Amino acid sequence: MITHLQNTTTLHNGVKMPWLGLGVFQVEEGPELVNAVKSAIAYGYRSIDTAAIYGNESGVGQGIREGLRQADIPREALFVTSKVWNDDLGYEETLAAYETSLRKLGLDYLDLYLIHWPVAGKYKEAWRALETLYKAGKVKAIGVSNFQVHHLKDLMADAEIVPMVNQVEYHPRLTQQEVQTFCREHGIQMEAWSPLMQGQLLDHPLLVELARHYGKSVAQILLRWDLQNGVITIPKSTKPHRIAENASVFDFELTAEDMARIGALNENLRIGPDPDHFDF
Repeated sequence: MITHLQNTTTLHNGVKMPWLGLGVFQVEEGPELVNAVKSAIAYGYRSIDTAAIYGNESGVGQGIREGLRQADIPREALFVTSKVWNDDLGYEETLAAYETSLRKLGLDYLDLYLIHWPVAGKYKEAWRALETLYKAGKVKAIGVSNFQVHHLKDLMADAEIVPMVNQVEYHPRLTQQEVQTFCREHGIQMEAWSPLMQGQLLDHPLLVELARHYGKSVAQILLRWDLQNGVITIPKSTKPHRIAENASVFDFELTAEDMARIGALNENLRIGPDPDHFDF
């Protein structure tokens, strides 16, 4: 039972990763971003997720530094994720991209580094680079994002290290059952991006009904559904009250029946690109 914002799951290499974190996709550099990261840390979040392509690693780094100082907690208390972009996939290119991300964030290491998209013919060399960074102790854990089962199988055929995490689009309209089953069987922790389907589910009648029943918001119902499915979740928000609301999901539990009703909304419907038909 996940009962606290700072509860963690243990990745297959023994590293502990918080179940809930702050996502910063589409949040531009500037005071709003810095304050969002600071607010999250002050409220008790211990996981921050960014990516090179978001173009906001510097602001995230500033928010982390100020947030840690304000909360008087060490860097080690925070779990920071970034991702290598498609243009930088390749052995040397990925090693260089990692150093660039570290420099922008102003950190000595990352807790998790992911390959952002499974670009055919490129992700294996990038993975080799991630394995090098991991073995050198420059990153605590390595993983992938947007990988389907066939991508994972292809990567793992040559990999020395099985990915620790696979971050994918995940919400009740896209439950990714096949990916989730494969990840579970191979000890790969699944993580949800766009858990709220960018707001598109907030007025769904079933979810509104459940929110009323549990005395919660629809967003809280969705995030609790992620957690009870064993999926790490990283909702994005820049508003302090929303950051707090998104984290208030540890004082109730959805019944098995309600979990199934939410899962039955699946239509294999994506709001983001399809990893198999994405113009990289």
